[in-house]
Amino acid sequence: MVYLNEHTELLDLETALATVSGQRREQALKFAHESGRRLSLAVYLLLMEGLRKEYGITEPPVFEYLEGGKPVIAGHPEIHFNFSHSGNVALCAIDSQPVGADVETSRKITPSLIAYTMNDDEQAQIAAATDPVKEFLAFWTKKEAVLKLTGEGIRNDLKSVLTHSENYVFETKSTGNFIYTIAKFK
Repeated sequence: MVYLNEHTELLDLETALATVSGQRREQALKFAHESGRRLSLAVYLLLMEGLRKEYGITEPPVFEYLEGGKPVIAGHPEIHFNFSHSGNVALCAIDSQPVGADVETSRKITPSLIAYTMNDDEQAQIAAATDPVKEFLAFWTKKEAVLKLTGEGIRNDLKSVLTHSENYVFETKSTGNFIYTIAKFK
């Protein structure tokens, strides 16, 4: 299930800090800027909402971290989740199988970024698209969702990330302000 908060700028920091686990509170307060704190709390609150609705879990989750830094919910290896945020949008995907997620807000995309991150076929599709920014962000969110699903994280060779896209199932949604992709293994 996908949980979204499109207005993290409205999040009441004091209330959120009092609601989350001590572990998350400490992590959120490490951010120097208020916007980082809000996003850190917003994705966690979305996870709490999803855990309550889908699993009846009402206690704030505590994380353990896998090699590579991927968080898992302590005591609940059957629950998989992934966070993402961009601009004022926060997203949390929760599933019974491994999941990767990425959300991106619309922004200016430079030709050099396209050339660095997209292979020739992807570049051609972006160039031919009626909305090249939207097309780029669709590819980008798929790539990042796959890298988060596999636990690789951002790597140097971004052009080849979708080479074996037949191994994944994608759910991509787009609005006027943002686009997101959820990736799972087939």
